[in-house]
Amino acid sequence: MEHGPAPPAGPGAKLDAPPRPRPRSPPVPPTVPPRVRRPLIALLAAACLTAPLLAPTGAAADTDHGRRDALDRGLRELTTAPGGPPGAIAVLRRGTRTEVHRAGTAEIRTGRPLRVTDHMRIASTAKAYSGAVALGLVDRGSLRLDDTVGRVLPRLPRAWHRVTLRQLLQHTSGLPDYSQDAEFLALVTEDPRRHFDSRRLLDYVADRPLLFRPGSRYAYSNSDNIAVALMAEAATGRRYEDLLARLVYRPLGLRDTTLPQGYRMPVPFMHGYDVGTPPTRPEDVSEVLSASGVWASGGIVSTPEDMTAFVRGYAGRTLLSAPTRRDQRTWVDGASEPAGPGTNRAGLALFRYATRCGVVYGHTGNFPGYTQLIAATPDGERSLTLSLTTQVNKTNKPALLKRLRAVEEDFVCALLRTP
Repeated sequence: MEHGPAPPAGPGAKLDAPPRPRPRSPPVPPTVPPRVRRPLIALLAAACLTAPLLAPTGAAADTDHGRRDALDRGLRELTTAPGGPPGAIAVLRRGTRTEVHRAGTAEIRTGRPLRVTDHMRIASTAKAYSGAVALGLVDRGSLRLDDTVGRVLPRLPRAWHRVTLRQLLQHTSGLPDYSQDAEFLALVTEDPRRHFDSRRLLDYVADRPLLFRPGSRYAYSNSDNIAVALMAEAATGRRYEDLLARLVYRPLGLRDTTLPQGYRMPVPFMHGYDVGTPPTRPEDVSEVLSASGVWASGGIVSTPEDMTAFVRGYAGRTLLSAPTRRDQRTWVDGASEPAGPGTNRAGLALFRYATRCGVVYGHTGNFPGYTQLIAATPDGERSLTLSLTTQVNKTNKPALLKRLRAVEEDFVCALLRTP
């Protein structure tokens, strides 16, 4: 299968210069612990700080401190649970008021505390960023939600041609998931730091038909967001990385968000761990996998601070026009991966989480070493990010995922409470 030449990358093709490069961590030996290498196939398929806040008094102070203590306790219990993360951090923001909760450490070796400016792999929450690019191009008339793969990417398999951009964004396309392909998984297992041609990841499933009639049902697929990025490039003649910078990073002031191709992390970063059952020691997997193999589906590196700014803009009113937001919020039955708090429904690169305390919009993600939730109210005025330094999903740690979703719902309730 051919995709055709990559979009032009010379001076005349780029938009504005990308954000300044971040310092990189020093090289590490290219060995992968055997215990980490073996589960790669499965992995792929306490203090509260507030600022700035007005100090409550009397009964209000007792209630507020009690609420914060309960949230802190929830994070601590995650970090001390069997298989739990060495570190967890949550950022609540209401208007201009920010509240940070954290437990554990950003690095077991040093015991360093987690910070909102620490880098981390944001996993499949990166799919919301590809949604922001595509929907931004819809607003500008460069793409339409009813544009088909056949019209925009005619060199992709003919069997996929009737799939629309809308269906890709909503995971109702039927595209087979390249990340579950046996050849792809074998290559990753053989060399987790292998550099893939990100724009050819769909080659691994190019000989396969659609799994179902487009639009007939929901099925989460990493292939969808690779195709979304390729459509964005084809429609503009710009590289996806440049579109991210122009349409997402700059409008929202994201200074510490990048889409790397390699395995190294910018410093400082939260170390991600594979956590087994004690007495097995956690293995640092922060730099085990190359981001080139997930690209627009999950390769972005960011910080809690930047992710807060992103979800407020994307789920709120900053990035998209009102008509495009209405399309974005057309819901079907479907959960993010891993499932988020409450009852999940799927929109266009956005999920609706209906909890016992109210509704927020956002996305989740998991990747070896990291688990993420970003969420915001429909107006973008209140937001939540919650990050763990180990991978948690329904396959590898179902009991811990259940506990995590309960903690996430507690944080949503805290977010939505009346001050």
